[in-house]
Amino acid sequence: MYVGRFVVVAPGIGAYRVSSRSFPNRRVIDRDGTLTVGPTPDAPETDNPYVSYNCARAVRAPTGDALAVVGNGSHVDPIAEKLERGYPARDALAAALLALDFEKDDYDTPRIAGVVEDDTATIGTVRRDALLVESVDEPTIVATYETDSPEPYPLAAADATEAATDVLDADFEHPVCAAGATVDADGVTLAFDNDTS
Repeated sequence: MYVGRFVVVAPGIGAYRVSSRSFPNRRVIDRDGTLTVGPTPDAPETDNPYVSYNCARAVRAPTGDALAVVGNGSHVDPIAEKLERGYPARDALAAALLALDFEKDDYDTPRIAGVVEDDTATIGTVRRDALLVESVDEPTIVATYETDSPEPYPLAAADATEAATDVLDADFEHPVCAAGATVDADGVTLAFDNDTS
């Protein structure tokens, strides 16, 4: 089944996967603690604005709490910025998703995102027909296609690297690359997996 890009979050852990039929020549790179999806060196040139974006960011709230944001587009940055200014996770997700809305491409692709905290997690999506934001206690997935409302997901990873690999190896079509994040008392750990072999 092809579900497109997807986010999985749970308290303390989260992940994001790029699945793509149109732009498979992409990878995740670490840019000073922010994970960015972008084209591989051999990717054909494109002016598509949705191909490159930050997909995972570590955030420090005004309270000192560590958080991680994962998502499928340019909304990741405003979510992170709102969290840094003290917005609750639900409000940061809702405000940024509502402001940027679904992607204006041929498929009206939903925007998806999650906020991971040490002891809680929040997941959200904005589609043509809905804005959904939910607090979750167990691993929960939302995808751009098919699974476009939050539902349970069997994430068994223990750390950020395992989370990235777990979602990259998930039984959905056209895997490209993935990012993982964990949040604990020591802060945020980010990792990625570009190996689809």
